[in-house]
Amino acid sequence: MKNVAVLLAGGSGKRMGSNLPKQFLTLGSKPIIQHSIEAFENHKQIDEICIVINADYHSEINELISLNKFSKVKHVLSGGKERSDSSLAAIDAYEREQNVYLIFHDAVRPFVSERIISDVIKELENDKTVAVAIPTSDTIFCLNVNDTIESVPPRQNLRRAQTPQAFKYSTIKQAYDIAIEDPNFIATDDCGVVLKYLPNEPIFIVDGDESNIKITFEQDLLHGSQILDGE
Repeated sequence: MKNVAVLLAGGSGKRMGSNLPKQFLTLGSKPIIQHSIEAFENHKQIDEICIVINADYHSEINELISLNKFSKVKHVLSGGKERSDSSLAAIDAYEREQNVYLIFHDAVRPFVSERIISDVIKELENDKTVAVAIPTSDTIFCLNVNDTIESVPPRQNLRRAQTPQAFKYSTIKQAYDIAIEDPNFIATDDCGVVLKYLPNEPIFIVDGDESNIKITFEQDLLHGSQILDGE
């Protein structure tokens, strides 16, 4: 089985308040997305990288790939309006191969570690569907339609989701095939698609890391700079 890292980079950067998509903003001396590509390019168990990005920025990403000689990047695909469109683009790109594991990662999580990637692959090779998550230290309120507290779930049962999320090709393909027939289909992540449409497919958790942050807002760039300074 081939290990394919799918970097989801379709974001527009609107929440960052920038005209440039956030994945191209500089963190340290490099664009955010370059950190993410390097994490998978340099991992010995990753065979191939697929980048899904807004169609308007193909020239920028191809220039970055060429400049840094990222030899594992085999596909640069156009994403859609929703995150699920980007995932589907990657699924469709590997339909003829199928004998692959797809490892979906947010391109704006630049600090994914070698250990996390290795742990994800280890579980994939044990024929598992995998999510990465960390415990929550905060109490979580579950609200009702009136915005009042309905329940307080026990913290020991709660995790904060990160990426990668990883699947055998046939599993994620089947989940999306069912999902796109649902007129009410909405997805914010790929594990959610599997959970809803393949409810008998267990999803196993690999421990993430507090440093595996997602760069979404301006203050996240500052946090990212602090993480770099501490390395």
